[in-house]
Amino acid sequence: MAKRVVILDYGSGNLRSAERAVARVGADVEVTDDLGKAARADGLVVPGVGAYAACMAGIEQLGAGPTIAERVRAGAPVLGICVGMQILFASGEEHGVVTKGLGLAPGEVTVLHAPVVPHMGWNTVTWPQDTVLGAGLPADTRFYFVHSYAPTVIDAQAHDARRQAGVRVATAVHGEPFVAAFETDVLRATQFHPEKSGDAGATLLANWLGTL
Repeated sequence: MAKRVVILDYGSGNLRSAERAVARVGADVEVTDDLGKAARADGLVVPGVGAYAACMAGIEQLGAGPTIAERVRAGAPVLGICVGMQILFASGEEHGVVTKGLGLAPGEVTVLHAPVVPHMGWNTVTWPQDTVLGAGLPADTRFYFVHSYAPTVIDAQAHDARRQAGVRVATAVHGEPFVAAFETDVLRATQFHPEKSGDAGATLLANWLGTL
């Protein structure tokens, strides 16, 4: 029986492309703003594009924060994508304004320090040894990124906090190292777009589906 996956519609994200990509790997997918369905699904995808503050405003207007947090507490899988990953962190700073995030992963999202921003295009990812999302993917596999902000990995205090919280971090480099993806036992997220990353993205989504 196919696993039931909800793509959370809170007014932001590539909803239909994410729906098609998850359905491609064998899930029964529904795009909805129904928090009851989001709570009961085998897997929940939190997408997001654009500004951190706008995405958090959409989450708060829908009242989705407690639903996402309760799933994590209950051991029910959640996958964040792009800004949907960023809002899982403690906060995000854009143009000098700090917006509180969901606080499910330690650290702050800040602007990338790179010669060219946004970081747009294909890049490789260095996965942790015990990765689930990156399992079976060669080291030179490229994923598609579009972003100007990310949690960095050079902040020693944040790095230690993530490690103590059981957060396994995958990295990429654009001007500086940043968090390209992270994983806990139930909460997983990618800064890149698996739904725009061809066969590599399909493999990653299939890996996630296998955890449900």
